[in-house]
Amino acid sequence: MVNTNVFLEIGLNHYLVLSTVLFCLGMIGVLLRKNAIVMLMSIELMLNAVNISFIAFGKYNSNIDGQIMVFFVMTIAAAEAAVGLALAVSIFKRFKEVNIRFFEHLKG
Repeated sequence: MVNTNVFLEIGLNHYLVLSTVLFCLGMIGVLLRKNAIVMLMSIELMLNAVNISFIAFGKYNSNIDGQIMVFFVMTIAAAEAAVGLALAVSIFKRFKEVNIRFFEHLKG
């Protein structure tokens, strides 16, 4: 009979690989896309990847510091989303499209 307990153990490396993959996907989204909404979503994906790392390190070091850091990162992410969406709405009202090159025209 096969021992199934070996397949159920999720270690720190699994969380770090997941975090790395999510962070890389977010970075690719920021670097390659021109749509401001997609860029904001990619930044949120990168922040959530960092949150996974914080939680994983906190769990495997048996302290709560990782969860405290996640609280602050989530607060910053909420503020970033609010400001970013406000900018995207103002761009859309003016140009009827949300493209990152229109952010240059907000100066005047």
